[in-house]
Amino acid sequence: MASFKKRLEAARALAKHPRILVSGIEDELSTRFTIDTLRALIRRFPRARFVWLMGSDNLLQIPHWRRWQEIFRLVPVAVIARTGTALSARLSPAAARFKSASRPVGASFAASKPPAWTILDAKRDPTSATRLRASASRK
Repeated sequence: MASFKKRLEAARALAKHPRILVSGIEDELSTRFTIDTLRALIRRFPRARFVWLMGSDNLLQIPHWRRWQEIFRLVPVAVIARTGTALSARLSPAAARFKSASRPVGASFAASKPPAWTILDAKRDPTSATRLRASASRK
């Protein structure tokens, strides 16, 4: 995997929407695992509403993450359908575990009381996160 600095630069290059802010706060927080980052963010910004965004490819892998079920219990989770994994993600162990927490997407999703999760199905970008990281490591 590329250095944090290179991955941050690559993310900034991709995020071209004015409402997207790419920050290096994970480095500042000195966290390594998602659950630790989320807890630190919630402590630092107690009035903010956070939603964890991840690709459907990650929903397939999340049972291997540290304290993954706590992520679902801590913040709403929005899963972005990715080419090649959208259907299998809907049938994944994580989706089955939190089946009763599935919610329709809508303006109020961010205010959902966890556990809550949804799948965002829109025009798909076929670029894999692995390919993006590899590209960042070459820069």
